[in-house]
Amino acid sequence: MTNTSPSPLIRLRGRSIMALVLAPEPPLAAWLEALDTQIARSPNFFDSRPVVVDLGTLPRQQTGVGEFLGLLEQRGIRVIGTEGAHPSWEGVETWGRPLPGTNRPPRQIEPRPIELPSGPAAAPPPAPGPATAGAAPPESAPVEPATLVIDHPVRSGQSIVFERGDVTILGAVASGAEVIAGGSIHIYGALRGRAVAGLAGNPRARVFCRRLQAELVAIDGVYLMADDMPANLIGKAAQAWLDGEQMKITPLD
Repeated sequence: MTNTSPSPLIRLRGRSIMALVLAPEPPLAAWLEALDTQIARSPNFFDSRPVVVDLGTLPRQQTGVGEFLGLLEQRGIRVIGTEGAHPSWEGVETWGRPLPGTNRPPRQIEPRPIELPSGPAAAPPPAPGPATAGAAPPESAPVEPATLVIDHPVRSGQSIVFERGDVTILGAVASGAEVIAGGSIHIYGALRGRAVAGLAGNPRARVFCRRLQAELVAIDGVYLMADDMPANLIGKAAQAWLDGEQMKITPLD
């Protein structure tokens, strides 16, 4: 008797995963010492976080890259993939196939000047005629919001991620929580956790908070840990912004 039961249906679903990117620089021994210092300041920073290691800054003659990735795992860093690995490096394949798009440098986002037409000015579009009775108005494409507003405190262990724009928190951000935004971050309460602004390469992003007690503040890849923040601003209203490659934290009052 022929089995006519239908074949099982396999469903494929897409899902975005936010991963940290570590970009080690030579000499690797000195870079590991700096990493150990950061881990000592914030022991839980890498807990349960997927990490991609960008190896593109290392020279081709670099040795021991596979062993270096093992040292990261010994420090509790969960490596899910690599970028920029040279084919001659042995042991890198243990950490998975290189992620796609690894041979391209990061895209710099710069404002483009408006190009004015060199020829005669174009005629203005004709004015719309009278509406036809019963005709439906033209449909406009839905506009995605550029700001995410959270109307409650962010508890420890929670992660708020909004890559398209600013994030506003109408409350506090607890220790062990994090807020990640493509634009600026506004916190109308105490910032005790981590705030990461300018995620998509926006050096103009800022972090504002009513009371600064943060574990980490980062803007466009530049960060400050709690021990590096101005002692006279701890517990006060403050804003963080970038001056070139240096982060500045100044009072709001």
